[in-house]
Amino acid sequence: MLQRLKLAWRWPWQNRWDRWWEARHPRSDTTSLAQRNLYILPSRPGMAFCATLLLLLLASINDQLSLGYMLTFLLAGAGLASMHSTHNNLRGLKLDLKQPAPAVAGQPLVLDVRLHNTGKARYGIGLRLPQGRYADTAFTDVPAQGHAQLHLQVSFPTRGRHLLPVLRIESRFPLGLFGAWSLWRPAAVAWVYPAPEIDAPPAGASEEGLPQGQGQPGLGDDPGLRPYRHGDSPRQILWKKSAMALAQPQPPSGGINSGAAPLLVRERLGSRASEQWLDLSSTRGMPFEARLSRLAAWVQRAEDAGLPYGLKLGDQTLNPDLGPDHYRVCMEALTLLKERP
Repeated sequence: MLQRLKLAWRWPWQNRWDRWWEARHPRSDTTSLAQRNLYILPSRPGMAFCATLLLLLLASINDQLSLGYMLTFLLAGAGLASMHSTHNNLRGLKLDLKQPAPAVAGQPLVLDVRLHNTGKARYGIGLRLPQGRYADTAFTDVPAQGHAQLHLQVSFPTRGRHLLPVLRIESRFPLGLFGAWSLWRPAAVAWVYPAPEIDAPPAGASEEGLPQGQGQPGLGDDPGLRPYRHGDSPRQILWKKSAMALAQPQPPSGGINSGAAPLLVRERLGSRASEQWLDLSSTRGMPFEARLSRLAAWVQRAEDAGLPYGLKLGDQTLNPDLGPDHYRVCMEALTLLKERP
């Protein structure tokens, strides 16, 4: 309750500050670090270093120590040179974000960030979430006139299309006395699919084509299977069933390929008996999110088994098909589906 009151009540200047900050850091999948969007402050070791310099200066003034003055100003010059080097370590870098691959609710989504350097080598470039710990920072070095990559994991607890969080680019090179940083607001949208139910029950009568037997996987288990022929699409190959068939002992045939099981392919244009419909209405009596998780598990299972499947979500119907594009369309439909009162 207290947190909600804090969010509801704000100082009058905070809205103006938010508008200024958003204008200074517009959403974009690319960013260039320049004087306008770079900031620098002393780190904790830097604050201790400044306090030590102040103590040395006071002691030198009190005792009129010439060597104390020399040491104090020498260390202060080294600190100022360190501040200049830390700022220049980030200035001039360009970063771009690759569109992230879809993830599952509660599991990490990997952000692929590429760094481009048109100047001298940069060292200790870090990337993390602003609210994350410094220990969670991903670091890399960028060679002179070269490129580098950084990978950062972000997780979303719920399904949907989510804006990516603000990212913090930072560096403490070379001495760690100062920390330079910049904030980046990516424009990319992350697809977070419903988490498939673990050990979901079969989809029912429409799932008769799924491999249920305990014997050797082969042509006898499913009439829709046949050996691979030259010219078949690699998408039609059932890699899991082929691997299981290869693991089983094969009777010696005396030929060149003796003991080797063939790759298995599912007929795409055969009988429609192998097609299955996955219907949201068959999951009635469960919480809405649990129903979507079960449908996601059925879609994943049918895709892995190589069985054409269709999806019925109330008024929305997706005809049976197979392949990565159809899987993506079905999972996006489940992701955007809203509960009706």
